[in-house]
Amino acid sequence: MAHTAMSGNGTTGDDPLQTAVWRLRSRACWADAAALLPADRPGTALQRAGLLVERCLYTERGWQDAEDALRTAEALAPGDEERGAAACERGQLAYAATLHGVRDRADEARAALGRAAALIPPGAAGRALLDFRRGLLAENLTRSPQAARAAYRRAHAGATAHGDPLLLSFTWRHLAGLALREGDVAQARHGFAESLRLREELGYLVGTAPALASLADTEEEPEASRLREEARRLFRLLGGVPTWLSHHLTPPTPGTATA
Repeated sequence: MAHTAMSGNGTTGDDPLQTAVWRLRSRACWADAAALLPADRPGTALQRAGLLVERCLYTERGWQDAEDALRTAEALAPGDEERGAAACERGQLAYAATLHGVRDRADEARAALGRAAALIPPGAAGRALLDFRRGLLAENLTRSPQAARAAYRRAHAGATAHGDPLLLSFTWRHLAGLALREGDVAQARHGFAESLRLREELGYLVGTAPALASLADTEEEPEASRLREEARRLFRLLGGVPTWLSHHLTPPTPGTATA
C-alpha cells in the first residue's frame, strides 16, 4: 500500500503554532492539529485541508471533513500557485478515496493533478510534492512502474533542492519499493534505511512503523523480526494507524504458508 503526506520538514523554528501542529500531526492527531489553524486565511486553510486529507489516507475516515476544508481552501486561494496547491490536495483526496475503495475517483485525481501541473511553476517548492503524487497515481492506479519511477525521481530532486526531508523520506521509500519488486534487494534496503533514518530524525512517528516494516522485508532473521516487532509496538501505540499496515504486521498463523 502506498501512502504519502504533505511536504514539510518538521523544523518549525520559533513558531509555536507550527511546532504544535507538527507534533500533533506526527502523532496521528490530524484533527487536533487542524483545529489549531485559522480556517479563514488562505495559507492556514490550505494547511488544514492537507492535514485532513492526510488523515483520510492513514485512517480511511474523515472524508467529509476533508472535503469541507478543501472547498474552503479552494475558495480562499488568492493566486495561481495557491490554486495549484489546492488542486494538488484535491487530487490526493480523490486518489485516497480510490485507493481505499471508498469510490472510484481516479479520473478526478488525474484531472486535479493535471490542473495543479498547469498552475504550479516548474522549480517551485510545491512542484516536488505534485511530482510525487503523480508518481503514486502511476504506480497504484495505472500500474505503470516506469512512469512512477520517473515521477519519484523528479520529486526526489525537487525535495533535495528545497530542503524537504519529510518528502525525501517518501521518495526514498517508494523508489525502494520499486527496486524491491524488481529484485534489487540491496538498493531497496538502502532506500528503506534512508527513509527510516529521516523519519526518526524528524520525529515523524506515524510514518516510522511503515518504514520499519518495509526495511524488515529486506533483512535476514533475526533482524527482520526485530524490526517488525518494533513496528507493531508503534502501530499499537498510535491506535492502529495507518490502518493499511495491519495486514503487513499480522503474524502468520502456525501451519499456514506465507507469500
